[in-house]
Amino acid sequence: QVRLVESGGGLVQTGGSLRLSCAAAGTFISINAMGWYRQAPGKQRALVATITSGGSTNYADSVKGRFTISRDNSKNTVYLQMNSLKPEDTAVYYCNAGVLSTLEFSYYWGQGTQVTVSS
Repeated sequence: QVRLVESGGGLVQTGGSLRLSCAAAGTFISINAMGWYRQAPGKQRALVATITSGGSTNYADSVKGRFTISRDNSKNTVYLQMNSLKPEDTAVYYCNAGVLSTLEFSYYWGQGTQVTVSS
């Protein structure tokens, strides 16, 4: 069984910064791509950023230049550094990872962490 444990959300003022972390725990062979998604009230869950095991990144246009995704493969952890935060960044942020276990390849989600940006 694989679990993704997120941390780092909170309340911040416009222009502030937060850093989210997501660590994969459990028994598995390897982790492929990891990413962050967010869901604002009344909206669908949307991609924020992804990173492959080799370090290639992809960002939503709305966060380019402000957010940075990174990962530490030795710790099975992905990070999201969020700078110049705006009220429209307010959402529940979810970590996602593609994980290869002995039986299958599956995608897993974290429990979500709330990010609130006040104006």
